[in-house]
Amino acid sequence: MGLRETVRGAYDSLFGRKVDDVNKFNRAFFRLMGGGGATYDTKGATYIEEGYNINPVVYSAISQMAQKTASVPLYVKEIEDEASYKQLQRLRLSTKSGGTIAQKVKEVLLEGKAFKEGEYSFPLREPNPTQTWTEFFQLAKVFLRTTGNIYIYRLTGEFSGEVLAYYILPSHLIEIMLRGDTVTLSTESPISGYMLIEGDTGVEFKEEEVIHIKYPNPNFDSNGSHLYGLSPLQAALKNIESSNEALSLNIGTMKSGGAFGFIHAKNTPLTPDQAKELKDRLVDMKNDPGDLARIAGTSADMGFTRISLTSDELKPFDYLKWDQKTICNVLGWSDALLNNDDGGKYDKQLQERKRVVTDNIVPDLDLILKAFNDEIIEHHKGFEQKVIEYDIMELPEMQDDATLLSEWLYQGLDRAVFTRNEVRKALRWPEADETGMDVHTLFGDVITLEEAIETPMLGEGTPQPKPESDDDEEDIERELQA
Repeated sequence: MGLRETVRGAYDSLFGRKVDDVNKFNRAFFRLMGGGGATYDTKGATYIEEGYNINPVVYSAISQMAQKTASVPLYVKEIEDEASYKQLQRLRLSTKSGGTIAQKVKEVLLEGKAFKEGEYSFPLREPNPTQTWTEFFQLAKVFLRTTGNIYIYRLTGEFSGEVLAYYILPSHLIEIMLRGDTVTLSTESPISGYMLIEGDTGVEFKEEEVIHIKYPNPNFDSNGSHLYGLSPLQAALKNIESSNEALSLNIGTMKSGGAFGFIHAKNTPLTPDQAKELKDRLVDMKNDPGDLARIAGTSADMGFTRISLTSDELKPFDYLKWDQKTICNVLGWSDALLNNDDGGKYDKQLQERKRVVTDNIVPDLDLILKAFNDEIIEHHKGFEQKVIEYDIMELPEMQDDATLLSEWLYQGLDRAVFTRNEVRKALRWPEADETGMDVHTLFGDVITLEEAIETPMLGEGTPQPKPESDDDEEDIERELQA
């Protein structure tokens, strides 16, 4: 019997199941780990300390993202129709909760079919004793955009097993721990747990205690680097460094008064003692706060040779603008929202605010809430078949779309495309039990299509209301079906 057969037989005996062959994927990347820790991005602390903490562009952009993410209204809903819910998820994935107005109408109608009427409170009033849910989601967004990872620690009662609290772990201090040799023979996760390392101390968390949310990472290696999310700031690290250096240079220029060079006699050279005395005098003048301290006299004809470049020659603000734009591009944010002179007028501002909601806020929120719905909310008793939903149409920058959506719904109602209760559910209003609310009606009167065909809606001789176009109803139905 060969070594492979011996190992496989031992594995079968130990775990009571068969493995047809080794897990070649895990074998390729984890065979040398032996139950240790996966190598993590050592620049994780840099993204926080040199980026978010001190760089004004990184801080401003990510803070705006975090505040906007936490301002999106969240709802706990109960799934009523699984097929409609899956169809809704596919539509949102393709449109990022944006798209055309017809797609938005289709989305809100699917919501009405997918969920039962009414809402539920969050399983916990607050995630933990030191944070609100607003702070929780803000911090989650900050770590996701700085390090590419979110680690949520789930604290449960030792005997009851009941979830007591949720904590955001500092992503830049987390190391992923791997399983032992059996990882190459198993289809299970290679992760055994997580280690929080601060200085020389570490605290280990079990795998089931931590929910890991991350961005995709194409950097595969035998150290398990791909198990960590890829930080967006990694691609902008040089721009962050350049921006920080430009700010430091600006401070140095301000402190020195912009002067850097040599003072010398024009006709005869200064002796070493004269040069030292002159320098000491300049230092004294700089440190003396007196009104006349910076006035000095000399009997020699003096000159000054500058050896530094001026701000006009260095053009640091041009570099700062370029770094700002690059950092914002990497983070998926708009530099027009950072109060710069090139930000444009109100129309452009509004357009950019709407764009970052659909291109930045929604994808990250989908990623976070998927983890909540798959791994968090189901751990609470009484929350089976319930999910957390959001509505970006409540945001101020989306109100124009909300108005247009309402107009489409009312037009569809008047043309018997939607029932009254479908429209009410789409507008998040409670359904009504009155007669005729679940049938298709025409032109504001609660009558069915059959009644509208047989009975004139207005008195004899009164002009009938004419639609904007003979094809309006067909256009609406065609766009919804598309």
